[in-house]
Amino acid sequence: MARIFITGSADGLGQMAAKMLVNQGHQVVLHARNQKRGEEALKKVPGAENVLTADLSDMEETKQLAEKVNVLGRFDTIIHNAGVYQVSGDLIFAVNTLAPYILTCLIQKPKRLVYLSSGMHLSGDYGLKNMESGRVSYSDSKLHGVILCMATARKWSDVYSNAVDPGWVPTKMGGPGAPGNLQKGFETQVWLAVNNDEEAKVSGCYFYHKKQKYHVPEATNVQVQEQFLNLCKKITGVGFPE
Repeated sequence: MARIFITGSADGLGQMAAKMLVNQGHQVVLHARNQKRGEEALKKVPGAENVLTADLSDMEETKQLAEKVNVLGRFDTIIHNAGVYQVSGDLIFAVNTLAPYILTCLIQKPKRLVYLSSGMHLSGDYGLKNMESGRVSYSDSKLHGVILCMATARKWSDVYSNAVDPGWVPTKMGGPGAPGNLQKGFETQVWLAVNNDEEAKVSGCYFYHKKQKYHVPEATNVQVQEQFLNLCKKITGVGFPE
């Protein structure tokens, strides 16, 4: 049995992954944006151990969330699932880029890390020009997640750190007409979180439906990674623990 914390698990893919993990007998702690959504999340995922609340668009709340997670003890897996799409660039940057960076840095190191990305990362700017202004595109933010995943895999050799493209699936974010396979969209998160298949016990990989897939090669460039980490440190005041 594993202990797993999942950001953005009040609905969508995060909630579906949480339900599957609970049904498999794992201890799952949920995350929601506020108390009302947290209460609803616990009702929708019976058997979840707890729910923690924080608005990931607020840097201080995100830092406090890391403290709340650490109070509960060390987790085996952290799934960075939370994300926003059709909102302002500064909100995308806060939730999709800075929040997973802050939480990765401040939460006790788990055995496994899973970062939700997207095929749209392929058109993100690996030059990171928009990070200084804090107004990034959704594609930029999903590339940032892959860069963070790859940097973590390089720096923490004792952690399995991987990124997942769930596909364009019919969630609230994806819309009802999305053509992707919803089941496969969250199953890969679950598989990477707890499975002992040799294919899942890897690090620094990008997955789509349990298969490794092409990602922007610059994400593995050490200079790009270090530039990204330094910019995140400058903006958040939080450094990456070596």
